[in-house]
Amino acid sequence: MTKRWTRSPRAKVFGVVAGFAEWRDLPVQETRLIVFLIMIFTSVFPGIIIYLLLALILPMQTPDDVISSYEPRSFSQRHSRNKADVEDAVFEEKNTDDLKKEYEELKRKVEEMESEMFDKEKDWDERFNSSGK
Repeated sequence: MTKRWTRSPRAKVFGVVAGFAEWRDLPVQETRLIVFLIMIFTSVFPGIIIYLLLALILPMQTPDDVISSYEPRSFSQRHSRNKADVEDAVFEEKNTDDLKKEYEELKRKVEEMESEMFDKEKDWDERFNSSGK
């Protein structure tokens, strides 16, 4: 896995697709197949031009771009945890009581909305049944 999109040295042609697969942590063979099918079904020539442009623009992968397997990663940003992240995690654990209170408040509001909805439904049922008699 890499920190950014680079050309992979472990590639078949120029490393653009393999680099993308490594960057997004996708299986390389399936990614190649998908890109190949997209190029075939959407006209081959523009796909080849885009691929060649990417091969020229993207830098070659360096050892600094590779994320080690022992380095923790977040889903949205592939970075290691720093002191602030650890402090935020501790802070979040302290707020479980607040979360429980918020959950109970939301639960109460939903129950009120449900009862109001069923009351209106019951009212309409009574109106409909009384008009037919």
